[in-house]
Order: sequence, then structure tokens, then C-alpha cells
Amino acid sequence: MTSTGISIVVPVYNSTQTLRELVARIENSVATTHSCEVILVDDGSTSETWKVIQELCDSSPIVRGVRLSRNYGQHNALIAGVRVAKFPLTVTIDDDLQNPPEEIERLVETLLDGDYDVIYGVPDQVKQSLPRKLAGKMTRAALSSGLGIDSAPAVSSFRIFRTSSRNAFAGDLGTNVSLDALLTWGNARFGSIRVRHDPRNVGESNYTFRKLLSFAIDTTTGYSTKPLQAASLLGMVTAVFGFALMVVVVLRPLVTGNPVPGFPFLASTIAFFSGVQLLTLGVIGEYLARMHFRIMRKPTYVVEEFDKNLNDTEFPKAL
Repeated sequence: MTSTGISIVVPVYNSTQTLRELVARIENSVATTHSCEVILVDDGSTSETWKVIQELCDSSPIVRGVRLSRNYGQHNALIAGVRVAKFPLTVTIDDDLQNPPEEIERLVETLLDGDYDVIYGVPDQVKQSLPRKLAGKMTRAALSSGLGIDSAPAVSSFRIFRTSSRNAFAGDLGTNVSLDALLTWGNARFGSIRVRHDPRNVGESNYTFRKLLSFAIDTTTGYSTKPLQAASLLGMVTAVFGFALMVVVVLRPLVTGNPVPGFPFLASTIAFFSGVQLLTLGVIGEYLARMHFRIMRKPTYVVEEFDKNLNDTEFPKAL
């Protein structure tokens, strides 16, 4: 296969123990056959993390560093890195070494040989706790049902796509972003392959069950109207149910001579309809909250500093 330019974007959060090995393995695998750059995006880590990134930039000509002003989240950091990528293909990979850099070549081959827009590297055996696996499945289910992504069961943080895809989401995106959802704006050909997934030897995942659940809700309400449609459907079903109850209340005394029991019946129907109303209001409230934050025009990220290998005049520091 001919050499291809690849930008490798790595969101970094307090991972000083793995960065040097990650860069070394990329240099020994990807950089030997392709023109490439490694963009390390410091997502509000400790100052020690940025020092390590600067050292890597000084020692390796392919490493570039971007430092965000605070912790914005993994996908916000990815957007910042994707926007400074200079090669035709972009790979995103975590900083914990669970996704082996040696597998990037297989992603490249699959993308180009199959004429895809996006390829996900799906772990062959996921070495995670049960709550973490469950949360991941819920997130993929949200992407599948809410966004209509056919390959959502195969979505992972280890992905490759054509850098030109970023043109579809070049404007202001607000705070709650999902790279996977944004990739659907300009791409239609998604695929996946099985890749090796190594155990985590250092630290713990920053994505807890609660954070993944919150991310799934943010993604679904931020990029899809399916929850509103579900709320409307639920309203229609309860209206039919309410009409049926009214018929029972009116006809039972006429048919049997016995009225419907008063307080238990009234209490149960009030509790049911109140729950439906609160659920529907909650869904509407989620969308109003998204509109509120978009009107505030809070930036997706703010870059505090570029390393010397990046010319900060070429890229926006806040967007």
C-alpha cells in the first residue's frame, strides 16, 4: 500500500505514565511507513502533563501539542485536535495504550481498500468492568436509535476518518458535542473491524457509568428529535388510555349496577397521568436546556497554548 499522510489525535488527561510509550510505538509502527503527526491535546491536566508533552515535542519532529484552558471533555478535546490536523486521514486513539498503535495500519487499509468514510476499531475482547460495559452499550444504543447510525454497535474511541469530514462541522458547536454524531453530518459510509484490546496497566478510566449515561442523554437530545417523538407517542397512548378509563367509569354502573371504586381508582389514575406529564416535561426541558446553552454561545473549547511546532496564527484559539 502506498504511503498516506495520517494525523493521529490523542486526547490527554493526566497520563504522564503512558505518553512516552504511546509516541514511541507510533514512531516505530505508523511513522515508518506513512507521513504522520501526533497531536496531543491536553484537556486540562496537571502542569506536569503539559511538561511531558512539551518534552515530546522537543524530542520528536512528528509530535505537536495543544493545551486547553480547562477540562472540556474527551470529545471537545478531539474536536480541537481534529481542527489542527494537516494530513488527509485522521485517527483518534486514547492515551491509555489499551488501543495498540500497531493496529492503526489495519484501520488505514480497511478505510482505503473498502472506500469508506469512517472505520471504527472494535475491541475483540473488552477488558472492562460490568458497569462500564453496560454504560458503553447504553451509549451505543443511544447513538443507534437517536441518530440512526447503522454501525453504532461498533462505535469506539479508536477510529479513522477522512480529515475533510471536519468541513461538515466547521462552525460553532456549543459545549455538549459528540464526534461520532458530527461525523454523520458529512459521511454515509461507516464500517468497523476487530482490533486487539490490551488491559489497562496504569490508572483507571475517567468514564464512569454516570458520565457515560449523561453523555448518552446529551448526545441523543443534542443531535436527534427522537426523544420528542417518543414523548408525543407516549402522550397519544395515555390519551387513549384515559379515554378507555372514562368509558369504564361511565358504562360499568349501567352494565353491572356497581360504580368503580372511588379513591383507589382516582389515586392510581392521578399518579399514572402525573408521571407521564412529568416525563414529557423533562424531555422538553432537556431540549430547552440545549437551546439555552447554544444561545449563550459558550465555546466548545478554549486553547490556552500551542507548542512551538504549531503556528497558533493558523488556528482559532476558541471555537
